[in-house]
Amino acid sequence: MTDTLTGAPAPDAGDAQPGIRILAQYIRDLSFENPRAPESLRGGEAQPQIDLGVELNAKGRDDGFFEVELKLTARAARQNDAVFHLELVYGGLFQIMGVPPTELEPVLMIECPRYLFPFARRVIADLTIEGGFPPFMLEPLDFAAIYAARRAQAMAPAVGNA
Repeated sequence: MTDTLTGAPAPDAGDAQPGIRILAQYIRDLSFENPRAPESLRGGEAQPQIDLGVELNAKGRDDGFFEVELKLTARAARQNDAVFHLELVYGGLFQIMGVPPTELEPVLMIECPRYLFPFARRVIADLTIEGGFPPFMLEPLDFAAIYAARRAQAMAPAVGNA
């Protein structure tokens, strides 16, 4: 038997267990450039080099919910010529329950992007197909490692000034 969550949790639940609800998912920004089409679409050429960029952003709202954005950029080049460039900002509106304030940042920057990633991955695959290329299937991302690296990077200047 499968349990399903219907509706919001009871507001007077005394011992709120940690939980994440996705209230909405959306594309905030989407761009695809294929500057050398149709020449870039000819078969038989070497595989392009693809550089991937990942940015994570989260902010609280006045209504108590949180907006989380996953920005993915991919630049493909073959022999220093641009093949395609895409940028996707995929967001979600989340309700976070039962999480202490000290643990909220990792939830927003690790767990919430994990929920968004499969949908953003599909958008990118579909977009590259529509651009005339094989689907660009992103490998799963380790959001915990990305978060740890960003935290270390943010702490580095503070350590250097001490």
